Amino acid sequence: MRALTWHGKRDVRVDTVPDPEIREPTDVIVEITSSGICGSDLHLYEVMGPFMTPGDILGHEPMGQVVEVGGAVTEVKPGDRVVVPFNVSCGTCHMCGEGLQSQCETTQVREYGMGASLFGYTKLYGQVPGGQAEYLRVPFGNTLPIKVPHGPPDSRFVYLSDVLPTAWQAVEYAAVPKGGTVAVLGLGPIGDMSTRIALRRGAGRVIGVDLVPERLERARRNGVEVYDLREHKDDLAEVIREATGGRGPDSVIDAVGMEAHGSPAAKLAQQVTGLLPDALSRPLMQKAGVDRLEALNLAIDLVRRGGTISLVGVYGGMADPLPMLTMFDKQVQLRMGQANVRNWVDDIMPLLTEDDPLGVEGFATHEVPLANAPQAYEVFQKKQDNAVKILLKP
Repeated sequence: MRALTWHGKRDVRVDTVPDPEIREPTDVIVEITSSGICGSDLHLYEVMGPFMTPGDILGHEPMGQVVEVGGAVTEVKPGDRVVVPFNVSCGTCHMCGEGLQSQCETTQVREYGMGASLFGYTKLYGQVPGGQAEYLRVPFGNTLPIKVPHGPPDSRFVYLSDVLPTAWQAVEYAAVPKGGTVAVLGLGPIGDMSTRIALRRGAGRVIGVDLVPERLERARRNGVEVYDLREHKDDLAEVIREATGGRGPDSVIDAVGMEAHGSPAAKLAQQVTGLLPDALSRPLMQKAGVDRLEALNLAIDLVRRGGTISLVGVYGGMADPLPMLTMFDKQVQLRMGQANVRNWVDDIMPLLTEDDPLGVEGFATHEVPLANAPQAYEVFQKKQDNAVKILLKP
């Protein structure tokens, strides 16, 4: 099959690789029809090389059609249309039973002290082949795939893999009071969808902050009050406090986290780790980190006294003053952590109706063939051509 594979910093290629096969009786094979490029894929493109191996298959936002099932699979059958959550979770362990699929005890990557494995990600998260490919092996076929109806376009359902549950959890964890105010830092796909969900769930005011004009305009069209970070680099907190009765917003969602290209310090850390052998660069990245804490510090400054910060932007190291990698991965309060995809599906599914209240069908700015994935990564990384969300079509 054809699949997008990692070969080094800013070097991804569409290669011919072996087809996936049934390995366990609960496996299913899915023929992929759409697969999103996520902002966290850019971390692999730019930053996380020490935890990658050339040839790793990328992608964790896929959907498609079941073409083969193992002998113990009873919940889906060939021909069924499914979305694949980015968490590789068994659905039957204690953590999955608690709705914490991101901490699945069956797939935890204990070698690195991490939570559940993820599709298409690094050694830190199990190095499971991803879904930016023509086919994908999906384990736990009775509990992991999300069955969706035939008929509507993929864009109606594909975001159940990551964007929708991540944004839903971000808003849930933000605990926005009914009629209250929430500020969303970063208006990429997750931040943008978080603003839509917050409005849908009863927030009185939603404030969005970014520095990309197209993202700001996109949010403004959906009823979000936007602030351009380029215009308020030094006084953003004061300006927003003044606009919220002198107190600040009730809740802040940090949807920025570890930028693929960030502050000078982060850029230097990335360059240094890129020059070192893996054995040296891995601990340096984990300990020194490549984090840019500006967004978190802004959230702390911005939120009103007694308010809530929801941390959804991915952090990748243990930079002072907080051990962000451990706090994020273990899902410690503020509130934070990888989204527990399966936990939120029943809440979200009723909104994926013909009325499309969240605007999912028009959410992608680009749909491109899998063959053009390397160029799509470059466009997304450089924020060119108004790219906010890209779907690959194998």
